Formats: sequence, structure tokens, C-alpha cells
Amino acid sequence: MQLINNKKGFTLIEIMVVIVILALLAALVGPKLMGRTDDAKITDAQVQIKNIETALKLYKLDNGNYPATEQGLGALVAKPTVGVIPKSYKDGGYLESKKVPKDPWGNEYMYVSPGEHGDYDLFSYGSDGAKGGEGKNVDITSWDTK
Repeated sequence: MQLINNKKGFTLIEIMVVIVILALLAALVGPKLMGRTDDAKITDAQVQIKNIETALKLYKLDNGNYPATEQGLGALVAKPTVGVIPKSYKDGGYLESKKVPKDPWGNEYMYVSPGEHGDYDLFSYGSDGAKGGEGKNVDITSWDTK
């Protein structure tokens, strides 16, 4: 009877080399990715503000004015029952999602009409949820969004 010596697999040294390489990659790439989360949320808020602005413009096109502050952004998904009631309100509202989105930090977007910076002011207070701020806490506004 002949024994077949068939040793397949990785040695401990080979496994350790792979672990060291993965650790080095994680150490180099990890910090760069971690700092990008705040930038991504700010960009997401800017895109959402642009989408809401498009819906506001369609609302005005149909009804002749923007929703009043007391009607709020909810006027884009359901016909207002307070203030000036729109006569040509679009069936289904003006936002595809059929709901007003929250900002990337889970807060409501702030809406004032008439605004201090135009017909309306639309903004998010950013990650800290408070007026003002810099860096990741910066306010994202419709009048500064490019």
C-alpha cells in the first residue's frame, strides 16, 4: 500500500504576509475614505435642495406663487388647506417620492417664503442642526448652492 502525500494549502508565513498587506492597505486607504462621508452628505443635501427647488418652480408655474411658509414644503406633496389654496394643483403633487425628504442628517429642510435671499429660502442646518457653522457643520442653502 502506497501513501499519497498530497499537502495543499497555505503556510502560516503566507497567511501572515497577506494579513500584513491587508493591514497596510487599510491603514493607507481607511483614513481617506472616512473623511469623505461628511463631503458626501453635504453634496447629497445640495442635490436634494436642487430637486426641491425644481418642484417649487413647477408649483409656482401651475399656481402663480410659491407655497407660503405656513404651508411649508408639505405643499409639494399634498394640496394645502391653509393660506392661499392653489387652484391648479397637480394631481399627485410635485415630488416624485410623494414625500418631502429629510436632509442627510435626518432633519427637516427649513423653508421660508418670502425669503430674505429671494422668493423663498430653502436650507439645511447641516450636521450639527444649528444655524451657522463651518466644515462639516456648514449650513447648506439654496442661495449659495451652485
